[in-house]
Amino acid sequence: MTHSSDLEDFRTDVRAWLAANCPPEMREPVSGDEDICWGGRRFVFRSAAQRVWLERMAERGWTVPTWPRAYGGGGLGQAEAAVLRQELRTLGCRSPLDSFGIWMLGPALLKYGSEEQKLEHLPRIARGEIRWCQGYSEPNAGSDLASLATRAEVYADHFIVSGQKVWTSYADQADWIFCLVRTDTARKHAGISFLLFDMETPGVATRPILLISGKSPFCETFFDNVRVPRRNLVGELNGGWTIAKYLLTHERATIGGDMGSGAEAAPLGELAARAVGRDAQGRLREPVLRSQIARFEIDEAAFAAWLEQTRDRARQGETHPAVSSALKFYGAELNKRRFELMMAAHGADALEWHGARSSDGALARSWLRSKGNSIEGGTSEVMLNVVAKRILELPGD
Repeated sequence: MTHSSDLEDFRTDVRAWLAANCPPEMREPVSGDEDICWGGRRFVFRSAAQRVWLERMAERGWTVPTWPRAYGGGGLGQAEAAVLRQELRTLGCRSPLDSFGIWMLGPALLKYGSEEQKLEHLPRIARGEIRWCQGYSEPNAGSDLASLATRAEVYADHFIVSGQKVWTSYADQADWIFCLVRTDTARKHAGISFLLFDMETPGVATRPILLISGKSPFCETFFDNVRVPRRNLVGELNGGWTIAKYLLTHERATIGGDMGSGAEAAPLGELAARAVGRDAQGRLREPVLRSQIARFEIDEAAFAAWLEQTRDRARQGETHPAVSSALKFYGAELNKRRFELMMAAHGADALEWHGARSSDGALARSWLRSKGNSIEGGTSEVMLNVVAKRILELPGD
């Protein structure tokens, strides 16, 4: 679908369908992690509306609108998917499903997975039936990820995996893991393979890592002689580094886009006005804060325009691979600024840690959690190095 008239007809249909099918409760901004639908075998829906919204969107394939219909997607083109995103945002609809399977594993399987793997995993990801976590970082392999040491011994029809991962987001709640393992100790980058396995496999254990916010999605993950079927190898043996890099590109673009856009949150100026009030002219009462928020919202709007431009160029195959690093860096910085300004708007009240009034310190805990934005998915320093070397082509070692 390329003609503008066709797109406008599609927009009209989407707008009508969303108005009729998105429950009113799912048009309210999320108040915390508990409002997010992650799906999976153990997920408990917060409300009937949350379940209905996921089921309706999944039935149309709109949890993954650009994936092929054969794999549970909507079969939409990029232009149609952009219209859907715009209409969801206009109506204030929450995401029906947040998923590492959608953001990271899905694109990798679409490109590198076998047909059997696609049919087994992608439809369940699209329907929110399986929750995935990412087994990448290790205690001695963070920014230098290719130094990973988790070992997979290779047998005729299976692997035996032993080792440890760290900062494994939601590993204690995930059903399956996509995991980088070393299958050749003689070669660094060329000795890594990409495996999929069930977190209930004997020998898998997790331990949460507590952050300064008092909460944490992160875990240490341990593998003790975990048996993984050979059919769960994605791509070629020792070919995992190529898949890992491709997946990281999608992860960083997604992190940057979600953080920088203030996804599913009310406009910052509106949130601040609830805390400090407005003057006789309807402006935010505090002039310094008003100026800071205006500057932020200009930067936020510019970032949103950059995202759309990046998507347009991606449709034409013109996007530089390193742009995802730039998006991730700036999106993380915007999100940290957003929480700093929200804390400033609420003053001393923002530091409340317990109690119903503050929802047990939800703002303070989110502010502290945002500090990790510049680490997860690639540290800001590494992202800037990538931009300097691969986009700006500056000299370096």
